[in-house]
Amino acid sequence: MNGTPRLRSAYPSTPQARQKEDGQYGTASGVSLPKVPLPKESTAQPDAQAPLIPFNLVDAPSQRFYVAFFYLALLIWRLCDYYVLVSDETDSFQLFMKWVVIDGVVLYGLPGLRIPWLQWSSTTMTVLFALHAIVDYILMFRVSIPLEAWLVAFTQLFYDRELAVSERRVKVANVLNNASLILGKQIIHILPEGSAMLNPNQTAFCLDALTASVDLPIWINQTNPILIELLRIDVDTNTNETLVIQAKEIQRLKKQADKQLSNRTPTSPRHLRYPVRRTGLYRLQRVLDESKLEVQRRLSDTLVVHCPSAHVRAVPKIKCIGDLSDFYIQVDATPPIHIKYSKTVNNEENGHAVLSIPPKNPVSPLAHQRTSGALVSKASPNEADVSWARSQSTRISVNESLGINGHWQYLIDEIQDGCGNVVDYGKRRLGNTHRRHASTELPLEQTFSVYERPRAALQGCDSQHALQVPKGKSIHLPLRISSTGSEKVAPGSHRISYLFTSNARFLSNQEHAGGTELASFIFESHGSNYEVHEPGLYTLQSVESSFCAGEILEPSSCLLSNPPEPNVSIETQSIPDRCAGNSIGLLVDLDLTGTPPFRLSYNIRRRGGPVTPKVAESELLHTQLELRPTHSGHYTYEFLGISDSVYQEPRSLRNQNLVLEQDVKPPASARFLDAYPSRKTCIGEPVSLGVQLSGEPPWRLDYELIHHGRRQKHKTIGIESNIHTLATDELKTGGEYSLALSAVTDNSGCKVSLEQETKIEVALQRPKASFGLVEGQRSILALKDRVVKLPLRLQGEPPWTVQYRNIDEPDGGITSAVFKNSNDAIDVVDAGTYELIHVNDGTCPGNVDTGANRFTVKWVPRPGVQVSESAVIEVVRGKHVKKEICEGDEDALEISFTGTPPFDLEYSHDIKPERGSQSSTTKKFTAGINVASLRMESSEAGTHQYQISKISDLSYNHNPRQFSPISIEQRVHARPSAAFVEGGKTYKYCKEEDAGGENVPIALKGEPPFHLEVEVRHHASSKPELVNIPNVDSQKYNLHISHRLLSLGTHTVKIRKVRDAHGCQRQMDQETPRVQVNVAEVPSISALESQTDYCIGDRISYMLAGSPPFSVFYTFNGQERKAAAPTTSFRRLAEKPGEFTINAVADQRSADCKAHTSITKVIHEMPSVRVSKGRTATVDIHEGGEAEIMFEFGGTPPFEFTYTRSSNPQKGKKPQILDTKSDVSYEFSKTILASDEGMYEVVAIKDRFCSFSTQKEHGKTGRKLLT
Repeated sequence: MNGTPRLRSAYPSTPQARQKEDGQYGTASGVSLPKVPLPKESTAQPDAQAPLIPFNLVDAPSQRFYVAFFYLALLIWRLCDYYVLVSDETDSFQLFMKWVVIDGVVLYGLPGLRIPWLQWSSTTMTVLFALHAIVDYILMFRVSIPLEAWLVAFTQLFYDRELAVSERRVKVANVLNNASLILGKQIIHILPEGSAMLNPNQTAFCLDALTASVDLPIWINQTNPILIELLRIDVDTNTNETLVIQAKEIQRLKKQADKQLSNRTPTSPRHLRYPVRRTGLYRLQRVLDESKLEVQRRLSDTLVVHCPSAHVRAVPKIKCIGDLSDFYIQVDATPPIHIKYSKTVNNEENGHAVLSIPPKNPVSPLAHQRTSGALVSKASPNEADVSWARSQSTRISVNESLGINGHWQYLIDEIQDGCGNVVDYGKRRLGNTHRRHASTELPLEQTFSVYERPRAALQGCDSQHALQVPKGKSIHLPLRISSTGSEKVAPGSHRISYLFTSNARFLSNQEHAGGTELASFIFESHGSNYEVHEPGLYTLQSVESSFCAGEILEPSSCLLSNPPEPNVSIETQSIPDRCAGNSIGLLVDLDLTGTPPFRLSYNIRRRGGPVTPKVAESELLHTQLELRPTHSGHYTYEFLGISDSVYQEPRSLRNQNLVLEQDVKPPASARFLDAYPSRKTCIGEPVSLGVQLSGEPPWRLDYELIHHGRRQKHKTIGIESNIHTLATDELKTGGEYSLALSAVTDNSGCKVSLEQETKIEVALQRPKASFGLVEGQRSILALKDRVVKLPLRLQGEPPWTVQYRNIDEPDGGITSAVFKNSNDAIDVVDAGTYELIHVNDGTCPGNVDTGANRFTVKWVPRPGVQVSESAVIEVVRGKHVKKEICEGDEDALEISFTGTPPFDLEYSHDIKPERGSQSSTTKKFTAGINVASLRMESSEAGTHQYQISKISDLSYNHNPRQFSPISIEQRVHARPSAAFVEGGKTYKYCKEEDAGGENVPIALKGEPPFHLEVEVRHHASSKPELVNIPNVDSQKYNLHISHRLLSLGTHTVKIRKVRDAHGCQRQMDQETPRVQVNVAEVPSISALESQTDYCIGDRISYMLAGSPPFSVFYTFNGQERKAAAPTTSFRRLAEKPGEFTINAVADQRSADCKAHTSITKVIHEMPSVRVSKGRTATVDIHEGGEAEIMFEFGGTPPFEFTYTRSSNPQKGKKPQILDTKSDVSYEFSKTILASDEGMYEVVAIKDRFCSFSTQKEHGKTGRKLLT
C-alpha cells in the first residue's frame, strides 16, 4: 500500500527515523527483528527535497505539533486584539491589515519548512489564505454573523423536527406531505380503429403530353390492407370500371411509403402512391384488412382530367393608334376556367387581367363550393353523368383600343381549371424549363407595333390667300406633316395624294372641274420639298405613312398664280421758287404696275460732283417723288430698275431711257445742327445751339424764345458762315423753353419762313441731398462688423454724385459715391456720425440739406453677464464665493445680462467632494429676459465650482475674445446623521420609576454640537411622544428615556431629526433602524393570528410579553400540559385535529404569578380523496365509448377538487398533462364519465376548512385554510 503513487496534493507517507532506515529495530530482549524494506518514495514527487529542519534534530510529528502550537498562539493573540477592538474602539483597518500580513507570512512560509503532511499545493494555500482574510475582516470590522440562524438552518437539513401540540417533536415533512390524502388513479385506453381515404388533401391532378401518369395518394391508418378497389368513371364516355390493387402491389406501395417514415409500425399511417394513366373520376370503393373485414372509408372523389392549356390565335402585328387589338386566346380546360394574362406597353407593365369562363353544364359541382368529398351520387355512382368534367374548348376575344404608340405585348401568364390544376406559363418562361418543346408549343404571346397616324395640311396658303410665283419659277408646296401623338414630323416617308386644276379650267367658285385627275408624290420627313410651278388650284386628298393611313387637316387647298411683272411710267413738273421765280426742283408722278410694295432705284448726279444712288419705296400703284436739291447746280436723274414683292430681282429700266435733267437754284434755309429734339440745362445758365444755313450769304436769321406762353423775338444780321451759334440769355426760370427758327433771308432778299424748333428743359431747382429716417430718427443701432445702409433722399435728375465723410474719424477723408435711385443708401461698416458734403446730379451741382445732413451709427452692445452683488456673495481674488449651504438645500445664483434676449449661457460645474474623486460637467441654459437664476447643485457635499465660459444672445454668437469667464464657488456641507448603535435591539424598562432603565447609545456624524429629536411611540397609541435633546457636544450620546413617556407594553423609539453646528438638518426616513423598549409588569400572551380554525400542518403562533423564559399552560383535547418558551415567541405545529386552549403564562420574574387567559384554536383534519378505491385501475374502451371514474372524499363538505388527464405512461417518457378540470361535490362521493384517453388523477382537494395539493408552488406543497 505504501508503494501506491500519490498525487502532489496528497499527504506524503511519514518517513521513518534514521535507525529505522538502517533496519535496526531494537528490543528489550535484544532480539533482532527481520529487516523490512522501506517504502519507496512516491513517484509523484521525484524532485522532493529534505526538510529544512533535519529529522535527526526534530522528527516530523514533533515539527507538526510545534506548528499547530504556534498557530494556536496566533489564534489567541487574534482574539485578544478583537477584545481590545470591541472595548477600546481602536482602528479596525490597521488591525485587519496586520493580521492579513501575518497570515500571509505564516501560510506562504509554511511550505518552505518542507514538513511532511504540511506541504500543500499553491491552489490550496491560496484558498486557505482567502479564508483567513475573510475571518480577519469579520473580526476586525465587527461584522455581525447570524450564527444561530445558520446553525438552525444547517441542523434542519439533517434533523427537521418541531414541537407539536402534543409536546413531542415530529418531522414536519411527514405532517405537511401526507401522501395518503390523495390516492388512486384511473387509466383509460382507446382501442385503435383502421380507416382509409383517397386523396385526403384534395390535391388536383391532370395529364398532358409532359405528364403521362400521376400518383393518387391513398391514406391508410391503423390498418394493414390486403385488397383495395378503385372505381373509375370515364369523363368522355360515362362508362365505369373497377381497378383492383392486390396484396402484392399493396406491399410494394407500402415499402415505398415506409421510406418516408422514420419510426414505423405495421399500423402506422401511410400514404400509398398508386399511379394512373387515364383521365376520369376515381373513388375508393372497398378496402379489406388482414382479417378480411372491410375498413372504414372516408368518401373523397378525385378527378384526373386533361391539363388546362391556352394559346394565342395570332393576327397581324402592325397596328395604328386607335385600332383595336382584335386577337383571340384559345383555351382548352375543364370549366370553370380562370385565365390570367398581362399587358406590357413600351417595356412597362400595364396591369394584369383575369378572365373567368363558367361551365356550359349548369349542374357541374365544380361551379359551387365543395361541401363534401363526393362529386357524384353516393348511392349509385355507376349511373352518374360526369360529362361536366370534360375539357371545354373556348375562344376568348381580346379587343381593346390601342391608344399609345410603341411596342405592345400580351402574355398568357396562368390558366386554372375547375379542379384546381394550374399551369403557370410565367414560371415556364422564367425558368425556360421546357426549351426542348419550344418547337411544338403553341404561341403564348401576341405583340403589336403601334404607329402614330400622320396628319397633313398646308400652311401660309389657302383658297383665300393665293401663292404668287414669278413666271417660269417654281416654289415649294407649303406642306406641313405631323402625327396624332405630337406636332413633330412622323419618321419615315409619306405618300401625299392631291387634285390639281389649272387656272384655265377651274370653276369660278374656285372648285375643281370635272375629270380632274388624282396625283401623288412621296414626301420624306427630313429635308424633303415638293416643287410646283404650274398655276392653278391644288387640293390635298390623302396622306399615308409606311404603316398607317392619315388625316387631312385644313387648310387643304392652295391657289398658285403668276402676277404681271413690275413697270413704271413717269411724268415731271418743275417746282418754282415763289420769291425769285427760279426752279428749285422737280415733282415726278410715278404710275406703277405689279404687286406692291415697289422698290424704284435711281441715281442723282450733280455736274462736277459724284453720283448718289437712291431708292424710292411705295406701297401704292401711284405716287409722287419730289426731287429738291439743297445746293444750286445742274442735276441729272436716271431711273435704273424696279422690283416688287413677287419679282424681287430688280427689272432694268435702261431700255426705256428714263433720264431727267434740271438746273436748280435752291432758296435760303436754316436748321439746328443738334438732332436731339430737346436738351437740359441748369437754372440761371445760358444755352448755345448750332445752326446750319443754306443759300447765298450774308444771312439774316430770325428766331423766338417761348416760355410759359411768352414769346421773345430775336434776330441776327450779317451772318457770313453757313454754321452759326445761337446763344440765349441766362434762363432764370425753371421749366420748358422752346427755341424756334422763324425765318431766314439770304443775299437774294427772299425771306423764307422756317419750322425748326427745339426744346430746352430747365431744371426747376438745383439737386438736393439729405439723409432719410430710420424708425423716425437719423440714427441706427446695428450689429458690429455688419454692413449698415444709411438711407438717402435725393432730388434732381439721376445719376447723383454724393460726397460724405465720418466726422468721428479725425483722419477720415471724403468719400464719393454715385447713386441712380432717389431713395438709395450708403453702405458703411464703421460706427460714427456721417455727414453729407456735396451733391451733383446728371446736369447740375446741388445743395445738401443742413438740417438732415448727418446720420449716427451705433453698434448693438455685445452680450455680457454679471453676478448680482448681495449679502450672500463676496468676491475673493476675482472669484465670487457664495454662502455655504447644506446638502440637498435649494439655492440659486442671481445673474443679469446685457445684450438682446434671449441669452444662451454655457458653464462648467466642478465638484470636489469630501470623499471620492473630482467630477466635472458642462451645462447650458437659455434666459428669456435680462435677469435669470442659476440653480446651484447641492445633491453632493463638497466644494462646488462654477465657471461661466460662453454667452450668446439674439444678436451675437459667443466670441471668446470679447468675453472673460466668471468663476463662482460654494461650499456644500453634508447633512448630519444619527443612528442607534444597536439598531433593532429591545431594551427593558420597569414600570416603577425608581427601578431605573437601560441607556440607548446613539452614534452621530457631523459637526457638533447637535440637536436631536427622538420619537417614542407606544404600540397601542397612534400619537407619538417627541423628545428634543439640544447641545449634544460629542458624536456619541447615551439616551435615557424618561419614565413619564413610558407605559406598560412595548414602545418603538426612533430618531426623527438631527441638526449640527452648520444648521444642516436631516429628517430620518422610515427605513432608519429603530429600537424597542419593553415596559413589563406581568407577562402576557396574545395570538399573532386572528383566525380560530387551523389545519393539520399549520403553525399556531403567540407573542409573549414579560421576561423570558416563559412557562405556558394549555389544554389539548382535554389534557392539560405545560410548555417552556425561552423567547417571547411561542409556536406549536398542528399535528393532529383537536381543540387547543391557552390557559395561563408565567415569566422568569413573575414565576409565582401567572397571567390567566383563555385563547382557543380549533385544528381540523385535512381533506382526502380516493380514486378507484385508492388503486391504479386501467379501463379499455372503444372510440366513442365512456368509462366511469369514482371519487370518494374525506373531510367536511362541500369538496372542491382538481384532476388532470395526462398522456398514458410510456417506458422512458414522462407523462404530459393534456387537460386540467375542476369540480365540486356536496357529498362524500361523486362519479363522472370520461371518453378521452389518458391517465386521470386528482392533484388538489379542499373542503370547507382546509385544502391540499400535490402541485408544487415555489417549492412548497400547496395548502391553505378556507375561511
